[in-house]
Amino acid sequence: MKITVAGVGYVGLSLAVLLAQHHKVTAITTTPKKADKLNKFISPIQDDEIERFFEEARAGKRKLDLFTTVDKDAAYASAELVIIATPTNYDDEHHFFDTSAVEDAIEHVLKVNPKVLMVIKSTVPVGYTDSVRAKYGIDNIIFSPEFLRESKALYDNLHPSRIVVGAYEHQQKEAQMFADLLAEGAEDKDIKTLIAHPTEAEAIKLFANTYLAVRVSYFNELDTYAQVKGLNTQQIIDGVCMDPRIGGHYNNPSFGYGGYCLPKDTKQLLANYKDVPQTMIEAVVKSNAVRKEFIADTILKRKPKTVGVYRLTMKSNSDNFRASAIQDIIKHLKANAVNIIIYEPTLEDGSEFVGNTVVNDIAKFKAESDVILANRFSPILDDVAEKVYTRDLFRRD
Repeated sequence: MKITVAGVGYVGLSLAVLLAQHHKVTAITTTPKKADKLNKFISPIQDDEIERFFEEARAGKRKLDLFTTVDKDAAYASAELVIIATPTNYDDEHHFFDTSAVEDAIEHVLKVNPKVLMVIKSTVPVGYTDSVRAKYGIDNIIFSPEFLRESKALYDNLHPSRIVVGAYEHQQKEAQMFADLLAEGAEDKDIKTLIAHPTEAEAIKLFANTYLAVRVSYFNELDTYAQVKGLNTQQIIDGVCMDPRIGGHYNNPSFGYGGYCLPKDTKQLLANYKDVPQTMIEAVVKSNAVRKEFIADTILKRKPKTVGVYRLTMKSNSDNFRASAIQDIIKHLKANAVNIIIYEPTLEDGSEFVGNTVVNDIAKFKAESDVILANRFSPILDDVAEKVYTRDLFRRD
């Protein structure tokens, strides 16, 4: 099957690699340099499984029928299936996802290959598929939410927790075909699959991520309480999580939730609630802001002259710091005249990040920092542990 994937971020690239094991896949990017790298099987993102697959492809040990291009016309015109995995950022001013990149892709497909099946993999507001179906007068579009972790996107496609496809009643055959494609590339078998209406599938994505945000916020607020009251956070969490209904997973405190999905998805779900009674969704969005303010205020009480930020990324083994909680903490500290230096190997040493100097000489970074903020602890900080402020109690993502 000839498949075109629009977008080569975590979602698009991991899907392209997954499907290229058995099908001819063309990926679209807007950047010629990125296309060149990908055609040499060099990953532009940090993802262990993608890097492993690419290394094996370069060595001739793995067949991947994958080509990346900036030529949208050719890529769409030859496709038997188009997957749209372009970014949808939350617009804080208008309180809605900016879905313009998705619509650009749809419009481009309709010009050169109007009958091809399109699958939206981008995260969208509840009701979006219905709206584009009506807007463009089309019947060849379905929606399938992704449930991927940053830096582990291909792993999560190879070992999916579930496959969800949102399709209309007359599209059940197409929906099953797409679910089968995802399952074909996976290493796990007997994968739980749900075919729902597109609007329900859209809601599944937003409610799933908001539940994860609720859980993050819950353990962060537990940790805030313990810090203020002088209690042992880890003992409390251990005791709470002995209850099998709660479980000992996804319970590691942090500076707040961030990354590609949780901040924008919780805000979008809140926006979708505009005519529905609620208090909890609004509370989880507010909780994340309160947590970051608490962390910053805790640091300010130490009266440091220079605060070192160890990594802007949200997780260990990640190169993404989009909407990371530490950035809001930096703003709060800067507003209180604290000097900030940043250790971030993905940025150039001596450069600046929003007005703060990047110091990637780790010895210099440690020496110049009065306090070191680390959302996730690293053994590289063991020798200055007394300077480190982290809430990473379990030393895991």
